[in-house]
Amino acid sequence: MSATRDLRVLIADDEELARRRLLRLLGELPGIAIAGECSGGAEVLKVLAADSAIDVVLLDIRMPGLSGIETGALFPEHGPEIIYTTAYGEHALAAFDVGAVDYLLKPIDALRLRRALDRVRARPLQPLSSTDRPFQRLAVSTRDGVVLLDPRTISHATFDGTLVTLSGDDGEHLSDLSLQELEERLPSSIYERVHRRALINLERVERLEPLETGGYRAHMRGGGIVPIARQAARRLRRRLGIT
Repeated sequence: MSATRDLRVLIADDEELARRRLLRLLGELPGIAIAGECSGGAEVLKVLAADSAIDVVLLDIRMPGLSGIETGALFPEHGPEIIYTTAYGEHALAAFDVGAVDYLLKPIDALRLRRALDRVRARPLQPLSSTDRPFQRLAVSTRDGVVLLDPRTISHATFDGTLVTLSGDDGEHLSDLSLQELEERLPSSIYERVHRRALINLERVERLEPLETGGYRAHMRGGGIVPIARQAARRLRRRLGIT
């Protein structure tokens, strides 16, 4: 996908000064169109119901009425990506469980905002064909040397807060690669980022167990259960054609 893909951005913050700052920062970035401004969660949902062409919402967390987390959880099935903006750092886990692309602390930094929007641009608009990214061996550094893994033999990758564990036909391997780096190196035709702490091989999913939150538990072939966040579950349903 081209990194210069234009984005329509909706700003949601109950503080006018915060909205003005975001407008100024976005105005300095190429390829950005402002889709509107909202001061509350209910207003955001109303705008999204009327405009399905919004790509991303810059969503404050602490707002009157619906919080940003509650609002994100109510986004439509084919809703836009979420970048949370907040003055408080304690909501990060909840934000990523809803499927946020990024979590920006106020005052918003111009460079961090640009990087967050580039992450939105990097996400596929539709499932990629198997020819979009060639298969190649994945080099993983371990205590016993460098292991070369066939991507198709990897079931899933999970992050425990320190290191990433790759699980598959050859057992488990600890890697100092981040999930973001793995996502970039592994073939996007079969891999899907399903949680801030998890990446799965869709060919290795045996069963998707629905959760009351709107997410899933992915039961992987050969063992292992991987959580799928609510927002990621929406993307996965679109990709798999699940209605």
